[in-house]
Amino acid sequence: MNGDRNEDEDDVAWVSFSSAGYGSAEDDPWDDVVPVENPDSDLDWYDDSPIDEDPSTQWDAPPCPAPLGVAHLIRIGCCNHCLYRLAGKKTKNSGLLGGEELRKQAVESNLDLREIESMDHCPTCEDLMDDVNNISEIISDACQGIDFKTMQIGVHIPKDLMEEEDAVRSRYGAPGSSPLKATFVEEIQATLQAGSTDIEFVKERPDIMILIDTLTLRVEVDVRPVFIYGRYIKNTREIPQTRWPCRSCRGRRGGCEACESSGLQYPDSVQDLIGRPLVAGMGALDTAFHGMGREDIDVRCLGEGRPFVLEVKSPRSRSPELADYESIISSTSDGRVEVNSLRFSDRKEVARIKQTRSEKTYTIRFKTKEPIDKEKAKSLILSLSGEIVEQQTPKRVSHRRADKNRKRRIISVDEVSSEGEEIEVTLRCEAGTYIKELIHSDEGRTNPSVAGVLETACEVIWLDVENVHAD
Repeated sequence: MNGDRNEDEDDVAWVSFSSAGYGSAEDDPWDDVVPVENPDSDLDWYDDSPIDEDPSTQWDAPPCPAPLGVAHLIRIGCCNHCLYRLAGKKTKNSGLLGGEELRKQAVESNLDLREIESMDHCPTCEDLMDDVNNISEIISDACQGIDFKTMQIGVHIPKDLMEEEDAVRSRYGAPGSSPLKATFVEEIQATLQAGSTDIEFVKERPDIMILIDTLTLRVEVDVRPVFIYGRYIKNTREIPQTRWPCRSCRGRRGGCEACESSGLQYPDSVQDLIGRPLVAGMGALDTAFHGMGREDIDVRCLGEGRPFVLEVKSPRSRSPELADYESIISSTSDGRVEVNSLRFSDRKEVARIKQTRSEKTYTIRFKTKEPIDKEKAKSLILSLSGEIVEQQTPKRVSHRRADKNRKRRIISVDEVSSEGEEIEVTLRCEAGTYIKELIHSDEGRTNPSVAGVLETACEVIWLDVENVHAD
């Protein structure tokens, strides 16, 4: 009985519980919710119809060329230059005037945009575009008096501005809109070409390179070098091929008493005897000399001459009459140096000159310590033709060359003649052969050698390079 009463009481309790509104179809707990209409998923941000918007609303604006995107660029304070490059819309004008046209169209579609106050600076260029004319004028002034046909412009823009501009352009700019740096360079190029139609802008190997620091508005003009190829003949045994720093001061601190404040061990060199007239005539700063090998100071270089490329640095004139300089160089050097085959070259030929290993023909005169039969000496020397010579780094250059053994071929011994106690030999050798050591053996460090086959010490009197077999 008690069990039945408990079940009845539970039924009554359950009914009371259900009457409280839980589980009742008549009392729906969601009845007080206000239904919201679904947004139109087909809304086209690129509709050109006028936009009625509350200026206080923070829009998640679409990218340009949508009207809302253009309106957003105006709201955040973009200048007319940036408005034009980011909007992606065609206008009658371009640049600044194109931006003014777009701004006018946007205001006509949305009068609230008239109330937008101008910002202190454009958020996407920080008013850099306003400096185009100023920088172009600085460039024009800096290039006065410089002979050039091609120009390349490089720009340094602060990293934070680049990041801010990229964020705005990637979010709100039209697809394919131009980055700030590219637009800035294009505007400067257009301004410069408006003043001089002779300027050609290139992306590599320009005559002059313009470097712009947009933070300080500084402009650097880097005048690219002119390269001149030729062959030189050295008729003296008293000058080095390139400048030789003073042994005492190494050319530091303006020289010393030993070098008479020149900083040089020798006042003249092949480099300077060729370069000085060209530097003066081209208004250049200096030269660099690139030769196909080099001869010792006391060695003449004859025949057709040794190939070289002279790099003339920062010239104000780029078109010298090279044929005239062949006679000028011979005259100003008092005949010590002559040049021929002068022509304009490039940096690629510098690499070729440096890498080419050319055979050379030499004439060398020496004398023997002990008397020797001339015919026997001639026969022994001629026997060296075609031999492979092993040469350990000579003592005279061991302070600047790695100590190692080198194998070089004597291509041919062409002529052997005698005059008193002196013997003169003409021979052709592989590139890199130490000819003086081939004669005196350098205390056995070169083998075989003339001293070795003659079995007597030999002393070199002079050496000439008769021909450099190149080109």
